[in-house]
Amino acid sequence: MSLLVVGLSHRTAPVGVLERAALTGAVPTRLLHDAAASATVAEAALLNTCNRIELYADVDKFHAGVAELSLLLAHHSGVDLEELTSHLYVHYEDRAVHHLFSVACGLDSMVVGEGQILGQLRDALAKAQEEHTAGRGLNELFQQALRVGKRAHSETGIDKAGQSLVTFGLEQVAAGAGEIAGKRALVVGAGSMSSLAAATLVRSGVTDLLIANRTPARAERLVEILGADVARTLELAKVPEALADVDLVISCTGAAGVVIKADDVAAAVAARSGPTPLALLDLAMPRDVDHAVHELPGALLVDLESLSHAHAATPGAGDVDAVSGIVSEEVTAFGAAQRAARIAPTVVALRAMASEVVAAELGRLDSRLPGLDERSRAEIGQTVRRVVDKLLHAPTVRVKQLAAEPGGASYAEALRELFDLDPAAVHAVSGTPIGAQQPAGGGAG
Repeated sequence: MSLLVVGLSHRTAPVGVLERAALTGAVPTRLLHDAAASATVAEAALLNTCNRIELYADVDKFHAGVAELSLLLAHHSGVDLEELTSHLYVHYEDRAVHHLFSVACGLDSMVVGEGQILGQLRDALAKAQEEHTAGRGLNELFQQALRVGKRAHSETGIDKAGQSLVTFGLEQVAAGAGEIAGKRALVVGAGSMSSLAAATLVRSGVTDLLIANRTPARAERLVEILGADVARTLELAKVPEALADVDLVISCTGAAGVVIKADDVAAAVAARSGPTPLALLDLAMPRDVDHAVHELPGALLVDLESLSHAHAATPGAGDVDAVSGIVSEEVTAFGAAQRAARIAPTVVALRAMASEVVAAELGRLDSRLPGLDERSRAEIGQTVRRVVDKLLHAPTVRVKQLAAEPGGASYAEALRELFDLDPAAVHAVSGTPIGAQQPAGGGAG
């Protein structure tokens, strides 16, 4: 597998660009299928979160793959290719694996160390499997990334230090609007992020919580989980009038447009009494709350843009270094295993050819010495096989060791040339169609 990653995130693009590039509705599925259908792509997966859009693909040509995936991202996001290109990053081969493992560990998150990304990676893999765009290569890669992420959280302190985006956002709200405990709150949306927000609010001491969602059944289900003594549902259409009766609003829907308008917030602020501002935490991408709310007196808006500028309480340098070490170790091991796996079909084909040669020569012996007794024939056969095994043992063991190193694919090619192995036999073992390009070692990006 020659892995290519093309994407953009909060690290390379301003929130305004991420907002315009956000993939909603059926767009992510269409992008995934178009990527997999590209002539340069064998497999594809899409990681699409509130602060990153990344295409992972097994490609046969680096430059053609970058051009094709960049064009698809521009087309489906609606952002002009020239503008989008300045915010894209590209990783290839081992560097792409290193990036994915770092993402899985939370090292590349807006809030370093947060564990929610593991669920998002799991969802990305499940979607690619469901849409039949991920094959063996990406399945193994993403499964390994999930294992690496779990290892990082279990073996280091990054799990304790890392916050979720919800927790970090609520810290910013508390800094500007007072403690969360005792506030009346409204959560708009009932997806995974909204559900996490609602649960976090209850743990933080909110005892009066409204849940509004486009699909009432999902809001009702969330109320059941949280408890009817704490939470109750609200019709989505009644959100504007409910703003005046709450102290805190968290919104995270998949809507393509603004859900909470500045005029409605202004009216709610005017109807409120007391010095505490109406706090709104917008975790949606594209944004749910009108950006103009930032300018309203009596309202405090915390959104992804303001969170990106805030300084999160990051894990200690020791934990980050420890996780970085785990990532590097796992990337090396994964690369070695992948390179070793590439030579296995050649070794199997070589041993199969040797067995055929032994069988042919023993058959020829039978024809020349028809009177040879069974015991002698068996002894001769065993001796010949032992000689062949000993002759092949050292080179096959050594070539497996060499193949695990960067650039090791050349050793498999040398073995095929030296022993004049039938390409059909090698490809039959690997399951790769004859003529398919074999990935080489190394990287770019």
